[in-house]
Amino acid sequence: MGEKIKVCIIGAGNWGYQHARAFSERDDVILAGIAGRTAERTKKRASEFHTKAYLDIDEMLGTEKPDLVSICLPALETFEPTLRIIRKGYPLLVEKPLSYDLDSARTLIDEADKRDLFFAIDFEQKYSIPCTMAMERIRKGDLGKIVYTNWRFGHGWSGKMKHPYTNLIEAQCHGIDLLESMVGRITDVYSLMTDNGGRDSFSSFCIGLRYENGAIGSFLGTMDANEYNRLSQLIEIGGTDGRILIEDNVKRYSFQKTHHHTEEVWQAGFFKDEERSFNHDLDLYIEDMISAFKKGLPPPVPATEGLRALEIAYACIDSFKTGKVMKV
Repeated sequence: MGEKIKVCIIGAGNWGYQHARAFSERDDVILAGIAGRTAERTKKRASEFHTKAYLDIDEMLGTEKPDLVSICLPALETFEPTLRIIRKGYPLLVEKPLSYDLDSARTLIDEADKRDLFFAIDFEQKYSIPCTMAMERIRKGDLGKIVYTNWRFGHGWSGKMKHPYTNLIEAQCHGIDLLESMVGRITDVYSLMTDNGGRDSFSSFCIGLRYENGAIGSFLGTMDANEYNRLSQLIEIGGTDGRILIEDNVKRYSFQKTHHHTEEVWQAGFFKDEERSFNHDLDLYIEDMISAFKKGLPPPVPATEGLRALEIAYACIDSFKTGKVMKV
């Protein structure tokens, strides 16, 4: 592989835009084409990034022969094109969630494994500066033995949802993945959900967690809130020797030792707007992913983590339906 890699993007929507931006800003990437479903929007998007527009995925792949394909489609419509890309043998990056269906997700993983493909998923929230600082503290053992976690993430949603568990599967899978990355494997879940939001979906839920290391946690996710609220997202991890707080993912990190009156704080400087940007998480993730890809290494966030998040989500759904604690 040469110094530059060719990337094609499937999807001309809002998050497809962010992928196009992130890849196009790199000196080691050629953004070779964007495939979309509507001619006007796809041509406009391709023009923005000085690349070619395609309405047919197979035509784009046959013409451009990319090194890597990035798939940014609505989650309920991702399975068929993702499977097609895998069967054609292209290394790929997919947006979360991996699928809404467990069997479909397992099929994607199995088909990629048969071909020994580079298969990455975009769980970029753990690449924020506060989250990486938190993981380093935990790695060094500064929290002592982890005792509890608390996750809260609340934002809005316009209109009805297309699936009864959209919030859990699509919006909150970041939290499931991030907590397992920081604390360890989740072994037991117990969940309560409500459809009081009037969206034909269980748009708010709370889950009790138990981790393999003995820690416990609470997990509150809602789409019946407002992302303009202060502390829309809060991550708290407490141990015998200290506590970590992460506020709104990119805004503020703090670590406080047990029985100490002062805390260590990180927050972006006045002239560091990019460090307060959620999109900056994506840039950091793409940097790590491209580096691994060029070196012939496995993805830093493999698609199997998307399957794992979906398995936990469905354990939570089973718990809600049965009223029982479910093993994962």
